[in-house]
Amino acid sequence: MKKLLQRLELRDFFLIILGSVAWSLTMVKSGLCWGGGCSNGLGFWGPNGHDGIWHIALAGSLARGSWQMPMFAGEIIKNYHLGFDLILAALHKITFIPIVNLYFQILPPIFALVIGVGVYLFVYEWRKSRYQAFWATFFTYFAGSLGWLVTYLRHRQFEGESMFWSQQSISTLVNPPFALSLIFIFIGLTILLKGVENRSKKYLMLATFFFGSLIQVKVYAGILILGALFVASMWYVLTKNSLLLLKVFAGVLILSILLFSPINGSSQNAIIWKPFWFLETMMSDLSRFYWPRFAEALINYKLGGVWLKGAIAYLAAFILFLVGNLGLRIFGFLWLARNGFNPKNYQYVDVFLLTIIFLGIIIPMLFIQSGTSWNTIQFFYYAQVLLGILAGITIGKWQEKSSPFVRCLVVITIFTFTIPTLIATLRNYLPARPPAKVSREELEALDFLSQQQDGVVLTQFFNKKLADAANNNPPRPLYLYESTAYVSAFSGKVTYLEDEVNLEITGYPWQTRQTEVERFFTDVTYDSMNELLAKKNINYIYVIKSVQRKYNDLRLDPNKIFENSEAIIYKY
Repeated sequence: MKKLLQRLELRDFFLIILGSVAWSLTMVKSGLCWGGGCSNGLGFWGPNGHDGIWHIALAGSLARGSWQMPMFAGEIIKNYHLGFDLILAALHKITFIPIVNLYFQILPPIFALVIGVGVYLFVYEWRKSRYQAFWATFFTYFAGSLGWLVTYLRHRQFEGESMFWSQQSISTLVNPPFALSLIFIFIGLTILLKGVENRSKKYLMLATFFFGSLIQVKVYAGILILGALFVASMWYVLTKNSLLLLKVFAGVLILSILLFSPINGSSQNAIIWKPFWFLETMMSDLSRFYWPRFAEALINYKLGGVWLKGAIAYLAAFILFLVGNLGLRIFGFLWLARNGFNPKNYQYVDVFLLTIIFLGIIIPMLFIQSGTSWNTIQFFYYAQVLLGILAGITIGKWQEKSSPFVRCLVVITIFTFTIPTLIATLRNYLPARPPAKVSREELEALDFLSQQQDGVVLTQFFNKKLADAANNNPPRPLYLYESTAYVSAFSGKVTYLEDEVNLEITGYPWQTRQTEVERFFTDVTYDSMNELLAKKNINYIYVIKSVQRKYNDLRLDPNKIFENSEAIIYKY
């Protein structure tokens, strides 16, 4: 590794530092006090007010040695990849650093640095070219969609990072399991190159470990890696008459099954056949590209059985999806065009990467995910990253052969088409005032709750009407921002029902509990409150006063153990 790091030149270090700082800006402000002396509580920018809270709650539960679902009392964690959260919990136990700081301030810049170094070293090890490694790393950090161009032409604004559905490079750290999976992939690929080249069992076993562990880091990555390893190993058998890669695939498959099965036994219905859902919604959804007449044509052609016109329309939408999402990464396809269809032009690494790209594009075109339909777009993230690397290799080859003038022109063009996405996205993370918060008063209440004996906490249901009414008055408190697990995350207690979004994704039957909770807090005729508390083993009731006063008095005053201007806690 020391020898590999020595291959980085000053410009490479500068690129990696710059990229890491840019990526980290999406994370490091969240979870910190804002306002003088923390007078305004903790602020959260972007999706960190929901996704970050989910991971903090999970890691907190794991750190306490519990496999119980922290926001759905009485059930164990299932149907979710826990690799990142286990690492987060372990680091908290080892270092005593609060999970919230590990998640938002410490791990993001580390992940960003390791990804940049990993991409550079993999490409250099593969291609033996500094130019190609540099530009592959650049595209990994800074490549963006063409959403900014559409919003500029329409509204004279730089927006639209995910206009064509996929998140872009700058938002990588907002999805920490995705970021960690990239680390595992590029470390695994670099080690695999060494292992195959030297026929080293040690390196091949290490590659097997990194690839096999992916299924619990990010299940989408695990599926793609298994498919890519299988195809590449078959290619290796046919071209090299060797079972070397097939043995690696077998090891990865066994390890993946062992890691996946225990907590994912009920996830077989997670994927639903729904061809071209992303293309249709890209055209019909106001928050996406939105071309309603085109969307109507797609549906009408399909329903009317007008197959020729329908095929042309869907193909056009698919090309728009690819070009819009990839931006300059579309040059990655030139790498494929250069190699053509001659099998002799491809090695096992080429086949491995191309299989991931193909599967990463085709799976979301055909399938959606139960609970949250758009989650399968995450398969595309990996195709997008690898096409960025191939685009960087293509541009690096041009740079190696071009005159200084052409090099300068290429650099200007690349910056013109990539930096706007960076600017557009960071505008959402840099304002002083956050979109969401946990107030100082709530932090006081949650800290008090954290010091009580373990028990299940009943929280109020997420009221979407109240949340919508508060939409234009940021920062919104988390209870009016989204259904999140913030009470569990900041109190260290298991809650009866929180974060319905992730409960739906992971397949828990939360709807019955929602009805029970809503009736408990709103129905003045409900005379079985104590029966519900006893039957469900609920020990604490956490109440936001401003929300509850819209309904009825809970008549639990004798059991009150805490009250301030914002929250009340009852003990049952």
